[in-house]
Amino acid sequence: MNKLRIGIIGVGGIAQGRHIPAFLQLADICEITAVSDVNRERAREIAEKYNIPNAYEDYRQLFSEVDAVCICTPNKFHAEITIAAFDAGVHVLCEKPMALNADECEAMIAASQKAGKVLAIAYHYRFMKEAQAAKKAMSEVGTPLVARVQALRRRKVPGWGVFINKELQGGGSLIDFGCHLLDLALWLMGNPTETAVSGTAYNALSKKPNQVNQWGTYDHETFNVDDHVTAYLKFDNGASLLFETSWAANIKDDLANVSISGVDGGLNVFPFELYTTKNGMLLNSEASWLPGEEDPGVPQAKNFIDACLGLDELIVKPEEALQVSRIIDRIYESGGNSI
Repeated sequence: MNKLRIGIIGVGGIAQGRHIPAFLQLADICEITAVSDVNRERAREIAEKYNIPNAYEDYRQLFSEVDAVCICTPNKFHAEITIAAFDAGVHVLCEKPMALNADECEAMIAASQKAGKVLAIAYHYRFMKEAQAAKKAMSEVGTPLVARVQALRRRKVPGWGVFINKELQGGGSLIDFGCHLLDLALWLMGNPTETAVSGTAYNALSKKPNQVNQWGTYDHETFNVDDHVTAYLKFDNGASLLFETSWAANIKDDLANVSISGVDGGLNVFPFELYTTKNGMLLNSEASWLPGEEDPGVPQAKNFIDACLGLDELIVKPEEALQVSRIIDRIYESGGNSI
């Protein structure tokens, strides 16, 4: 079997920390043949570090040398590069969120369908062992009623990269961090259609001077993205979702979790626990062992490769990633936002 030739577009932290190592672990079915970055020297350094044959400044130059690309750029460029890749006949794995807004997501899906190529979005939380276990256990939860999503960090505004650049990223804690847990909850629930979305976004804390922040420094005077967001969602099947995300909450500890209560039972994802009734008793179950990879980037990369080769279906379908972006749009647009 010929190996799938992979190109990496954007060689910053997420490329080096997750995608490049994951693809390298799958060297029996793929090979990274080229990288590109607007910083040409950085592209060359990464190519040399990982023994990748080619490095470019312009991402268009690598299309002729690859079968698929992994897009690791700021959010602003996701749609542009994805559509260009499909025009070149190349499969795409794009970092989350899918794009700046739902309109761009729809354009990406249309380009994918026109080209007949795979479009995957890197919502890697779905590939975590606990998430995979929760998906299998949803049959014991029965019809979902209420989901609770918390993606909270204590005083950890990213003070590096472009995370707080609204023009390049489109937002802050919601579009960067909260989107992961929102996507996971929707997937576990079966992606019901949202019928009502109400939310509030804040950034009052991060605009105060003399910040105590664990993840670097930033200019509080120019901070203009959300650092804390709350929302309430209703769905066409009668279910509801309570949502909260923050980079900078004044809370005791960080928390990233999804819990779901259904008609027959309930579950918690991190850590994975199942809540049921049997023989007149209330039972709490926890797994003593969970199958799967410790690094979710590896099964994510393998699922993408297998989908490109026609061997498997995508676990993260682009239409589902579109729903996440559509909900994010509606939260940001919701009345009462303080930004």
